[in-house]
Amino acid sequence: MLFWLIVMILFLALEAATVGLVSIWFAVGACAAMLAAALKAHFWLQFVIFLAVSGLVLLTVRPFAKKFLNVHQKPTNADRVLGVICPVTESIDNITGTGAVSVGGKDWTARSLTGENIAAGDYVRVASIQGVKLIVEPVSETAKTE
Repeated sequence: MLFWLIVMILFLALEAATVGLVSIWFAVGACAAMLAAALKAHFWLQFVIFLAVSGLVLLTVRPFAKKFLNVHQKPTNADRVLGVICPVTESIDNITGTGAVSVGGKDWTARSLTGENIAAGDYVRVASIQGVKLIVEPVSETAKTE
């Protein structure tokens, strides 16, 4: 029982030293194992209870708690360009580091996701954002009209 108390205190101290939910799950598991030890369960069973409870709490509570931990993130609205189909205004060439697209009336530096050159006037879909560059992929003729 003393072993699990020490383990629980260590995990709680680790949790107190961090800014996010890192080890609280294991402290809860250690508490459950400590209860099993108080009921005179074998150590292997205590360890299985520790792992099972820690895993269960981690898988069920963390996603819910994580929503409340990220309240300080400030959205930039830059992600609203993801998936947008837009025209290439300057030929995209990853080797020479050139290329631009126009999204919502704003010009963005662009690079090709696949590495292939894309001519000015072609249409592309925004796949991701890296810093101030859009990573784009060519679209088919039918995708332009969607």
